[in-house]
Amino acid sequence: MQAVLMAGGKGTRLRPFTAVLPKPLVPIGDIAVIEMVLRQLRYFGFRDIRISVGHKAELIMAVLGDGGRFGLKVTYHHEDSPLGTIGSLSQMPGLEENFLVMNGDICTNLRFNDIYDDHVRHGAMATIGTFQRREQIELGVMDLGEDGEHIVGFREKPTYDFFVSMGVNVFHRSVIDLIPKGTFFGFDSLMHKMLTNQTPIRSYPFKGRWLDIGRPDDYDKIYEEFQKSPSDYLPDGA
Repeated sequence: MQAVLMAGGKGTRLRPFTAVLPKPLVPIGDIAVIEMVLRQLRYFGFRDIRISVGHKAELIMAVLGDGGRFGLKVTYHHEDSPLGTIGSLSQMPGLEENFLVMNGDICTNLRFNDIYDDHVRHGAMATIGTFQRREQIELGVMDLGEDGEHIVGFREKPTYDFFVSMGVNVFHRSVIDLIPKGTFFGFDSLMHKMLTNQTPIRSYPFKGRWLDIGRPDDYDKIYEEFQKSPSDYLPDGA
């Protein structure tokens, strides 16, 4: 199985860490987050890994090398200019009929082969890993009437549940035809385009552990969890 890691972003939400390191090399415990991801991918049967790099690419390439120490074949696709979270796929040669696409800084215990197998089994064009996330609004929320001039309700710091993208997806190669070449094109643009075209998009709901290290609160949480129980995120036990 083949996986593509998107690792070209600047990670501005994690400054000042990312003023020195690209976000995939931010440490959790004694390893970088992308090293954890590579070990997970190998454990779940992926061997051919393509990494799209841009910001501080030389550091990522120096740390990971050709992937041999992970038991993987790692090759790199360098973005000469930022192409967004999906755009570099349009210029990446040798993609298989179905391939995993994920951010290079994901912290989850999702079995990546499960979402891949689900995608292939259903003959999907795109399968999106989804996670139900509860968010609290840290302000008092006013409900206004139809005239917009009168308050008809008030909620103090309400919470809402949303299904969010995990940054772990499986695409059929035909998705590449929807991505313009050489231009900035994000995951959001792809979703809007597929929905506008009425292209079926499969959801793969996940109820395990998932954190976005781009959010400082999440980074603190995953760092603490990893210190307590690294085996929860490193199934190879090495």
